[in-house]
Amino acid sequence: MRAVEFGFVFLILLALLVLSKAEVYIATIEGEPIISYKGDIDGFEATAVESDEKIDTTSDLVTSYARHLENKHDMLLGMLFDRGTYEKLYSYRHLINGFAVHISPEQAEILRRTPGVKSVERDWKVRRLTTHTPQFLGLPTGVWPTGGGFDRAGEDIVIGFVDSGIYPHHPSFATHNTEPYGPVPKYRGKCEIDPDTKRDFCNGKIIGAQHFAKAAIAAKAFNPKVDFASPLDGDGHGSHTAAIAAGNNGIPVRMHGHEFGKASGMAPRARIAVYKALYRLFGGFIADVVAAIDQAVYDGVDILSLSVGPNSPPATTKTTFLNPFDATLLSAVKAGVFVAQAAGNGGPFQKTLVSYSPWIASVAAAVDDRRYKNHLTLGNGKILAGLGLSPSTRANRSYTMVFANDVLLDSSVMKYSPSDCQRPEVLNKNLVEGNILLCGYSFNFVVGTASIKKVSETAKSLGAIGFVLAVENVSPGTKFDPVPVGVPGILITDVSKSMDLIDYYNVSTQRDWTGRVKSFKAIGSIGDGLMPILHKSAPQVALFSARGPNIKDFSFQDADLLKPDILAPGSLIWAAWSPNGTDEPNYVGEGFAMISGTSMAAPHIAGIAALVKQKHPHWSPAAIKSALMTTSTTEDRAGRPIQAQQYSETEAMKLVPATPFDYGSGHVNPRAALDPGLIFDAGYEDYLGFLCTTPGIDVHEIRNYTNSPCNTSLGHPWNLNSPSITVSHLVGTQTITRTVTNVAEEETYVITTRMAPAIAIEANPPAMTLKPGSSRKFSVTLTARSVTGTYSFGQVLMKGNRGHKVRIPVVAMGYQR
Repeated sequence: MRAVEFGFVFLILLALLVLSKAEVYIATIEGEPIISYKGDIDGFEATAVESDEKIDTTSDLVTSYARHLENKHDMLLGMLFDRGTYEKLYSYRHLINGFAVHISPEQAEILRRTPGVKSVERDWKVRRLTTHTPQFLGLPTGVWPTGGGFDRAGEDIVIGFVDSGIYPHHPSFATHNTEPYGPVPKYRGKCEIDPDTKRDFCNGKIIGAQHFAKAAIAAKAFNPKVDFASPLDGDGHGSHTAAIAAGNNGIPVRMHGHEFGKASGMAPRARIAVYKALYRLFGGFIADVVAAIDQAVYDGVDILSLSVGPNSPPATTKTTFLNPFDATLLSAVKAGVFVAQAAGNGGPFQKTLVSYSPWIASVAAAVDDRRYKNHLTLGNGKILAGLGLSPSTRANRSYTMVFANDVLLDSSVMKYSPSDCQRPEVLNKNLVEGNILLCGYSFNFVVGTASIKKVSETAKSLGAIGFVLAVENVSPGTKFDPVPVGVPGILITDVSKSMDLIDYYNVSTQRDWTGRVKSFKAIGSIGDGLMPILHKSAPQVALFSARGPNIKDFSFQDADLLKPDILAPGSLIWAAWSPNGTDEPNYVGEGFAMISGTSMAAPHIAGIAALVKQKHPHWSPAAIKSALMTTSTTEDRAGRPIQAQQYSETEAMKLVPATPFDYGSGHVNPRAALDPGLIFDAGYEDYLGFLCTTPGIDVHEIRNYTNSPCNTSLGHPWNLNSPSITVSHLVGTQTITRTVTNVAEEETYVITTRMAPAIAIEANPPAMTLKPGSSRKFSVTLTARSVTGTYSFGQVLMKGNRGHKVRIPVVAMGYQR
């Protein structure tokens, strides 16, 4: 008996040893997933959908075939490995055929060599790509009325959010002040129950809420205390993105006793389906994200909003377009789901995009017309500009300024970085009370261990009139956003202005021979920073927004496909926040946050796509994307070409003329997108043709990920029928073809072209008439006139006699023969 027990314990220890060095791998298996299965197995009828068609999740055929695939996954693993030496996390059945499994690298090698296994890739991490905009975009007057007003805008359209969850009790998602929501029969998602409150997360507005964390748990990254084993948002990011796309209209944004306006989603009546796969401290894992997308499409969402992307191009595959993540999204688009993905926050540097594929709408971030400014007036008459979303000090009155390091209770507290003003207990309240507290903006603020919110709380608890934060050193890439605070406060971001303040303070402050202050004589007053200033030089491409050119592989070779696709507001966006979210230290415990990122831009496009889908329910994802792109604008509010924020030689920010590598086709124009005139449509076969003609992609790899052979060819990848043209390596003359479909009344279009001098451009025919619903081909011929070593930019403009304007960007670089 002892020997048996010992043997059993040994097996358990062996299994633990194997799993202790195990990692998560994603395997794809021979055999069609549900979306493309054509019925060639006895006993299982076809479940494949035509392009842009939803999966019928209620069908017995789908259910039985799904069970068959899962059984195959289990049998394969059970045949290869002893029980206890592996853990299957997910079976992927709907969009790709495969599974995620927690195994050792040695087991992964065995799995890789097993007949019937097409690919085995180690899981990789992803990260988050982190109010007034409805007015800026013209939705209340130009778009919502066409759909029956804001209380009908997005009705019955379901937007799926693969993000950090949701705070369901927020007023942006409440239903008590809205018209009752009816059922949405096409949506079959479920609502998890909150393990703490025993209530589910759904209320008619939120109609689905699930969480995916098996890969995070297997990687030992998941902490149930802070990450919540439920759809509850432990971060804030997920609530923010959901509110931008589909939050209720007219929700007052109140903080510190001030109302900053009223928040609204782009499609305030759209339904929200939550698929939590991102977490507070570590981001997320592709295995969980793929499971979330797979479930969302199976459940019947219309739109997917993804404010998530890889940390870098996937090193495990040769091409950026083929990996479990992009292949899953290709199948989602085949099932008729429009996908908006954040382009990434690696700007303003070239080739920083983390959204690559033609079937995804990759969204860049714009600065809109609202800026918050404030100023500090010194006793010597100097006025220093800065940021401070705060009330002013009392009018016509100045206050004494005291520096944190000069009001310490004890010199031993220097170890706490007292100039950060994060700990009120180390400062002398008697010396601070009634004065303005001066603090220093250290690297702790950049990394998030110090916050402006905490400075404000320190000033308030010590009875200070207000505070000033002075930036003495700027790390390259540091982004300063205004932070709402309840007491007068300002951040001086310009280092030269900070030095003016410090010089004035030092000259005015009398000290004894030890350096201790004898009397504080520096005075100042803080202005009112609560009211925004509206600029005409909007939109601009935000400094952080990722830039093209797009890349096709891990060696950063240029792709013949333009990315990003479109520009949308993504800077200083007010929206809902989760009170238990700690993603932004300045908004801990708050109900709203004003934050920036392409994470904020993607849900703007997801919500506007919902409005287009509501008006045109049968349009394909490509048609919706085309409508958004061809009607976008490349001019700002003043009618000048859009500019992009960029670094100058001294690391300061400057403005330069923006190009399609900054904004894609241009800044979204929702009103025009509802009636684009012509669309450039494309479907699954077109995307397959794009993959099959992209040089350097192995046809076996394409078959592995798409279950489709390369039977169709476009000749060149630039012939994909997309609303942009990119030729990364133009030798001599190339002719590119496009097909347009008329989605309006009969109209005659005149085609004109424009291009930088290094490339000659010509369109043929110069004009064409299209009847309603009809399609016509046209060609664009590009000729390299001179080799400059840089890209040339241009456009094809189609002007209709009924007023429609259809514009597509053209990008090319000429090479010698």
